[in-house]
Amino acid sequence: MTTAAKPANGFVPEGHEARAAEYRRRGWWRDETFLDDLWRQARTRPHKLAVAGRRVAEARTDTLDYAELAQLTDRFAGALLELGVQRGDFVAVQLPNRWEMVPLMFACMRIGAAICPISPLCTEEELRHRLTLTEARVCITTPEWDGYPLASVVTRLGAELPTLEKVAVVGGHAPAGALDFDDHFVDIPWEERRGADLDGLALQPDEPFVVLFTSGTTGESKGVLHSQNTIHSAVRGYVDTFLLRDDLVAAVTTPLVHYSGFAQGLLAGVMLGGTIAFQDVRKNSALLDLVERYGATLLYGPPPTLTDIAESQRAEPRDVSTLRHVVTGSAPVLQSLVDELRETLGARTYSVWGMSEHGPVTITRLDYCEDWAAYSNGRPIDSMEIRIDACKDPSKRAPVGRLRVRGASQALGYYKRDDLFAAELTVEGWFDTGDVARDDERGGIRILGRAKDAIMRDGIVVPMTELEAVISRHPAVVEATLVGPTGQVDDMICAVVVPSGTGTPTLEEIRDHLRESGQDERFLPERLEVVPALPKTLTGKVRKAELRLRYART
Repeated sequence: MTTAAKPANGFVPEGHEARAAEYRRRGWWRDETFLDDLWRQARTRPHKLAVAGRRVAEARTDTLDYAELAQLTDRFAGALLELGVQRGDFVAVQLPNRWEMVPLMFACMRIGAAICPISPLCTEEELRHRLTLTEARVCITTPEWDGYPLASVVTRLGAELPTLEKVAVVGGHAPAGALDFDDHFVDIPWEERRGADLDGLALQPDEPFVVLFTSGTTGESKGVLHSQNTIHSAVRGYVDTFLLRDDLVAAVTTPLVHYSGFAQGLLAGVMLGGTIAFQDVRKNSALLDLVERYGATLLYGPPPTLTDIAESQRAEPRDVSTLRHVVTGSAPVLQSLVDELRETLGARTYSVWGMSEHGPVTITRLDYCEDWAAYSNGRPIDSMEIRIDACKDPSKRAPVGRLRVRGASQALGYYKRDDLFAAELTVEGWFDTGDVARDDERGGIRILGRAKDAIMRDGIVVPMTELEAVISRHPAVVEATLVGPTGQVDDMICAVVVPSGTGTPTLEEIRDHLRESGQDERFLPERLEVVPALPKTLTGKVRKAELRLRYART
């Protein structure tokens, strides 16, 4: 890997060099790394709790202080060297939210390798694609996940893929041909045996550091390549917006293999010298136990998770008086959720919008009214710019239209797909997000939905994401999405819902529910389809193209 302060793709937008110099001058890019942050915390606060990882099934919590995290970083780094990992290689890590993920991430930085986080929900086909694209030399996984034999699948792929040389299994039960993770990584003091071999290998701030795969809603997922600096600028903007300091104790509900858990969770915590708590399986009713036990000051999760947490607090109140921020993203925030979280948790809700290519881009602010998260996705962090282009004429700005962004946290590119990344950029470096947004009249935006899914009524874009969120709050509905069966802008609005089991809603009941929430009559669905489950990507996004094909025929 070579140091590069410019995009990894061959297309360099106009003014990039000047903007890069400004990013460094403003401190959004820096000459230090997240590994430097870890070493600083290990020196200045060695016995402060860095990580608390709850193992729900085992009814235990694994903890690491900063001294232990630094020691395990060097130990795991030596273990990777022993497996033949070289500077510039990729290391794939397919784990749920477990403590091992944290020192592994820093160990990759330590030896100059890039990490490829992979969801345990990844299918064999998608896993093959990720391992083939990155040519990962080592894959670290777990025996099984939700009944699926991950370790056996990865080991079988290891025999098929010439570049995948070693598979290590966390939690025992390693199949033939795989390593037991504890035996190789944890039990041997590699920091003593190979410590001298680590000198001079660490990643520099502008080198490729991590590849995060997109959801793949419209085809094969793309590997978003970031440097530590492109992620640092996003993390810096995130923590500065909330005035977070070293007293941060964050309870993170999102996967550590996704941007929000990986960067806004782990890296933000280490950069500040705070504490990050998480659990290995999705058990929303238990999350407040972490908040109470560790005195969490910030709770991060998507709206459905926060709804479950609020219901849990009503059923079994915990002491959550330390909470100051409840941060949410990935779906629209409704006023009812803002009210519910304020009532049950005593905390204010903030809305974040972002994407793998940039991390958190817009956030509702401390100086806005407490309900603003229900009306806006916020304004951009300091290191990012946004603009809304007219859908039919990108040269013109508009109050409603296609959202484009640019700034210091923009990814280096799509790994080995430079052409696809360059196709999303204007000559001035503006990235097409693929979303339709409206101006919130306070320098921010409200996301209305994906541009490819947009439906118009009387020249107005139907606010698909907000309508979906409202429908999902119907007592007879678990989840809902809206599609236009033919994909035309003047298409009919078809609601596809998963019933809750207490009954199946009718179309008129759905329409009445939307009317009661104050939605415009023009935007009410004209067709209803009921399904047992919505087709989704690994990151939980609905595959609307699949639904359009299904209902265009009927």
